Amino acid sequence: MTFDFNAADVSARIHQLWVYPVKSCAGVALDQAVLTPTGLEWDRSWMVVDAQGEFVTQRELPRMALIQPSFRMGQLVLRAPGMLALHLALDAAESPLTVRVWDDTVEAWDMGDLAAQWFSDFLGPDAPADLKRLRLARFDPEVKRLCSLKWTGGRESLTQFADGFGVLVTSTASLDELNARLAKAGETPVDLRRFRPNIVLSGVESHDEDRIGAWRVQADDGVAALENVKPCARCPIPNIDPATATSTPAVGDAMQAYRADPRLDGAITFGMNAIVLEGDGLVLKVGQAVGADWRFD
Repeated sequence: MTFDFNAADVSARIHQLWVYPVKSCAGVALDQAVLTPTGLEWDRSWMVVDAQGEFVTQRELPRMALIQPSFRMGQLVLRAPGMLALHLALDAAESPLTVRVWDDTVEAWDMGDLAAQWFSDFLGPDAPADLKRLRLARFDPEVKRLCSLKWTGGRESLTQFADGFGVLVTSTASLDELNARLAKAGETPVDLRRFRPNIVLSGVESHDEDRIGAWRVQADDGVAALENVKPCARCPIPNIDPATATSTPAVGDAMQAYRADPRLDGAITFGMNAIVLEGDGLVLKVGQAVGADWRFD
């Protein structure tokens, strides 16, 4: 595929790359990440579920924000305050498990009793009665979980345990605008961890990510293509401080004043959900050039 980056309407750079190996736990900032059909490699590959297999997030258990993943020698290592580290082989899975994430019921893999006990011990004491006993599920790569065809224009695009789409995109300028509004209201600035992006762009204006269509990344071995397809409606999670797991309404209140999105019937949005068009196996890196054209629709 050829693309003239010099002729693009919008020129940007990849400023940050993030993956969230366990859905709703802390993220891992990376210098580079492999692009796959479902998004960045290892993103939302695991998910905490209750005894019925229903997904659990910071919405119900804010302390999930304190669980910090890392990658080490072929393992996913999970650490949390007061807990010994949990080490899971990246290729490990124990027994079949049916789980549910939003409206999708999918076949997955249970990660065993040790992982279940670890999450239950850390999250259970402050959890409501129905969330005292938890398990950890692993996405089955043989399963195809489709993104909403309504928003992909009928194109088949895949995701793992993300809420609905493979990649979440935002920009440093969008955060700068929010922080300026918070400062004006006498509130403390926040960082992008609250918004859980996968790709953060620099070199663009505030919320330009809302206005571009397909965009390309100049990787070392080719050009990757993604497309922003749906604004990301925001729940209360951005109000949760990732360092303390405490929630205050300041961020949500600030966004309420200027981020009501008519494309989602007035829902508060920040960032754009994207799908992968081309570039399976390419390595995205911080600093790579991004080119895009404006979307007119």
